[in-house]
Amino acid sequence: MAGEKCFKYVIIGGGVSAGYAAREFAKQGVQPGELAIISKEAVAPYERPALSKAYLFPEAPARLPGFHVCVGSGGERLLPEWYTEKGIDLILNTEIVTADLASKTLTSAAGDTFKYTTLIIATGSTVLKLTDFKVEGADAKNILYLREIDDADKLAEAIKAKKNGKAVVVGGGYIGLELSAVLRLNNIDVTMVYPEPWCMPRLFTADIAAFYEAYYQKKGVTIIKGTVASGFTQNDAGEVKEVKLKDGRVLEADIVVVGVGARPLTNLFKGQVEEDKGGIKTDAFFKTSVPDVYAVGDVATFPMKLYGDIRRVEHVDHSRKSAEQAVKAIFASEQGKDIETYDYLPFFYSRSFDLSWQFYGDNVGDAVIFGDHDPSSAKPKFGSYWIKDGKVVGAFLEGGAPEENQAIAKVAKAQPPASSLEVLAKEGLEFASKI
Repeated sequence: MAGEKCFKYVIIGGGVSAGYAAREFAKQGVQPGELAIISKEAVAPYERPALSKAYLFPEAPARLPGFHVCVGSGGERLLPEWYTEKGIDLILNTEIVTADLASKTLTSAAGDTFKYTTLIIATGSTVLKLTDFKVEGADAKNILYLREIDDADKLAEAIKAKKNGKAVVVGGGYIGLELSAVLRLNNIDVTMVYPEPWCMPRLFTADIAAFYEAYYQKKGVTIIKGTVASGFTQNDAGEVKEVKLKDGRVLEADIVVVGVGARPLTNLFKGQVEEDKGGIKTDAFFKTSVPDVYAVGDVATFPMKLYGDIRRVEHVDHSRKSAEQAVKAIFASEQGKDIETYDYLPFFYSRSFDLSWQFYGDNVGDAVIFGDHDPSSAKPKFGSYWIKDGKVVGAFLEGGAPEENQAIAKVAKAQPPASSLEVLAKEGLEFASKI
């Protein structure tokens, strides 16, 4: 029988943002019974980046409860019991199907209703599927995606079932690169396919990408660029057997992993709240155009103070920080206090094989590469700076020590003047250490 529950605060979504918001609510002194988190997943909030990395390692893979939030940023681990102790209602396996912001009511697929005084929208993103694009045969078994822990479990099972088999990875972004690496670690034969001229095209320059592509090829990954998967064939069991490429080639595959992007889950709020750049428009406190409604993480389009524009950022670092900012803002407004506006420095990172890179700032203008970017080096270490209007606005570093990563972050934040690309190329990390 459907019921109704009322809360002072409701977070819709149970990902990274929800977990970090819950920790901040506890810090701000939320009272038992005031806060609910409504999640369609079956588990308490966890650090999503683990799914494409340690979760799929062949030796000692990560498993819950090991990577619940907030361990990914060096914080305490919030086990399901933590929520109970704090009197926070963790409502799992519950998908909200309608949201009526005017009457402050959410309704679940099971017909339960949830009323709130203040709402935080933390619905995150969903993966784009090849079936969305009507790709022929894309509904075959073992064509897999990665977003949630259920997806990671399916992938782990496929890796076991298709021991030493062949995988085709569709997409050359984060997911494509991280999963190609982890599949190789599992001794799966890997071919990557992507239409762009190089991997990670939204961030990498041709020079940076050339290093990673050569390194991956050295690790046994085959890379096919400039074409896309146009169809799939399956065996009698309905499992994927071949990947047909648009350029006419056909690849054998036991497993196909697709990482062709994501889209923010804003459909519940369409027409009820102002949107911009594909997300829900917020101010520097993550307040939306609707009173008492906040939006954080992937779904928020917010003012980027550093650059004087508005942006939507899909990355775990912003998921964490925006959630904390929104909760601080909620309590500040209740207490009639002011807090600092959100001043975000874009930060992206990835780890695969023995590699680990970080990027800070904005990848616009002219780029220069420095350091040892020879893929056959025992310990490659190199970076890039981006220069626009005579200032360094972005910085990238592969293989950096923690203090070196902090130094390039400082550069991106300070935007120091740069005399020339040649000087930057020569000085490399030295330039950052002077800031």
